Amino acid sequence: MEYGLKALGREKFWLWILLAPTLIGLLFGTAGSLLATSTLSLFKWDLIGAPAWNGIQNYIDAFTKPEFLLALKNTLVFSALYVPGTVVASLLAALLLNRKIRGVGIFRTLFFLPSITSAVAVSLIFSWLYAKDNGLLNTIITQFGGQAVNWLGTKNVMMSVVIANVWGAVGEGMVIFLAGLQAVPREYYEAATVDGGSGWARFWHITLPMISPSIFFQTLLATINAFQAFEYIYMLTRQGNGNSSVPVVVFSIYRNGWRFFSMGLASAQAMILAAFIVVLMLIYFQLEKRWVVYE
Repeated sequence: MEYGLKALGREKFWLWILLAPTLIGLLFGTAGSLLATSTLSLFKWDLIGAPAWNGIQNYIDAFTKPEFLLALKNTLVFSALYVPGTVVASLLAALLLNRKIRGVGIFRTLFFLPSITSAVAVSLIFSWLYAKDNGLLNTIITQFGGQAVNWLGTKNVMMSVVIANVWGAVGEGMVIFLAGLQAVPREYYEAATVDGGSGWARFWHITLPMISPSIFFQTLLATINAFQAFEYIYMLTRQGNGNSSVPVVVFSIYRNGWRFFSMGLASAQAMILAAFIVVLMLIYFQLEKRWVVYE
């Protein structure tokens, strides 16, 4: 008995030792940053002088500035397109690569590469693809007698940046869905086949319900990533004056904080963004009870 207690004590000791780096990061990196940002959002500070108390005026200024309201609108539109696009594209990729075929590991690696590739490098590639003059897409279109398209113009820019962001996120979602697909018991498919179930019936009545936790998890990640999107959008839509033709909330935070040195306003906008994400997560977890199936 005494030996068992000592062994348990050693396990707990090493457990805390191994968890220490993560806990320290959460304490000082996440909780500390959140506390500092929420406090700074109540002050007026330009990084040079002493912070001056400003109360909730930063929040009032955020919601009365047309630039922030436009950024919030763009973020919501982007999220409405990006989240379902990422989930569907990732699921299709996982279904395609969840097969016992030669070289499937290579294809999985190729699909995952965009997730670990520099966003700046990927954005430069898409800039070349979307270029109005001598861009790859327009070169192909004009070769077949069509008219060149301004992919990053006012009418097409939102869909263009959504496609670039979805392409960069498919690999991560594919891994999540592959894990879910491979956890589905094969006996279910065998029983459905014996009963005469078609491929579509097996997918609809077995695959989708069984991977609904993976769909839910990927939807959460995609929503958080959508509200925090910045690199691809800024690189593809940046203008000569440092602005963006599709300003989103994170770009507004970046511009107010590091271009205009209005750290209080930038912090208030960051807290508003965090509040939107928290509210959406609460809604998601309430809806989870209605459609997510746990075996």
